[in-house]
Amino acid sequence: MKNSKNAIGLSQGSLWSNPRGASSVAQASGLHAMVVDQIGLQIVQGALAPGAPLPNADDWSAKLGVSRTVLREAIKVLAGKGLIETRPKTGTRVRPRSDWNFLDPYVLTWCYAGGERNDVRALFELRRTIEPAAAGLAAERATAEQIQDLEAVLLEMEKYADDGERFAEPDLVFHQTILRMTGNELIGSLAAVIETALLMSFRLSNDNPHGQRPSLPLHRKVADRIAARDSDGARKALETLLDQAEDDVRTALNARRGRKK
Repeated sequence: MKNSKNAIGLSQGSLWSNPRGASSVAQASGLHAMVVDQIGLQIVQGALAPGAPLPNADDWSAKLGVSRTVLREAIKVLAGKGLIETRPKTGTRVRPRSDWNFLDPYVLTWCYAGGERNDVRALFELRRTIEPAAAGLAAERATAEQIQDLEAVLLEMEKYADDGERFAEPDLVFHQTILRMTGNELIGSLAAVIETALLMSFRLSNDNPHGQRPSLPLHRKVADRIAARDSDGARKALETLLDQAEDDVRTALNARRGRKK
């Protein structure tokens, strides 16, 4: 699919390549990013257990087909995400899970690559902790211009309701806009986390036979409650939206497992 700007200024296809929050990887060379992704996924998915030493640098460089310089830079990136540590004498080892930065967009992506049920529960627990409260604050604090912007995004969602990939872009903007409508910079800074969480929801629900159209009335109710300055109503509407989104993901996962049997 070609990259093209849509009505709300988004570049189509950008969401399905790299999470925007992971700038340390996104700005790296393709080879560097590939090594980070391969090692990170092995760690998070359990192929390299906490406490386990990483393979010898020479052996691993040869296995991955990259220079030691590229491998060294990848190790630095993974260390910055809390996944590994390098110490004199003991070498480079995987750190305990409790040290991992699970709010890092790439770590989140690796966590949900498997699409397990417990992963889905954790994903939506995170979203329920943040988004309904943000909707309530948005109803109290949003400017008239911000409310108009949210309405424009909702119209874009309606336009692409039957096109999963194109729908994902304005849907992401819808949820991030609500965070920023709170006027709280700390909450607004969670937009990158919500982006990755929402993308994981979309990837896990690709097999949902009902598509995205059934979610439109729920998004509409959230926007209407915010516009009406109904804080409690906005909060409850977003909780209902997340309940439906989780059901959609579980339906898709069940369908996927059924095909594998």
